[in-house]
Amino acid sequence: MSRSRSNADPEDVLEFAIECARALSDDRTEDVVLLDVRGLSQVSDYVLLGSGTSERQMKSAAQSVEDIGKAQGNPPFKSTRDTGTTWILVDFVELVVHLFEPEHRLYYDLESLWQEGRQIDWERPEVSS
Repeated sequence: MSRSRSNADPEDVLEFAIECARALSDDRTEDVVLLDVRGLSQVSDYVLLGSGTSERQMKSAAQSVEDIGKAQGNPPFKSTRDTGTTWILVDFVELVVHLFEPEHRLYYDLESLWQEGRQIDWERPEVSS
């Protein structure tokens, strides 16, 4: 099962997903995981997961990724930032971002759902002195 609806450049999509993961980390989102689900999902290429520390922090992190998308000409298709406080979803089509309260993340366990997806290393390289 492979996705064929996207016309976006695969390298651009990956760079965007990594930039969003870094933004979540910068916004103090915990346990940020970026999964490559190409060939596994019919609706997206990447799934980005993170645990929030509070409602305010989760909404701020969601706004950050929305702003990145808008700045790059890729606004979100759908966002539940205004309605969800335990699970916020920002859907960019090729990338779907899920922000959870930690207990809800454990309950829904999307990592198990996408366990066949390859985990992407998104962290910035350490700068040596």
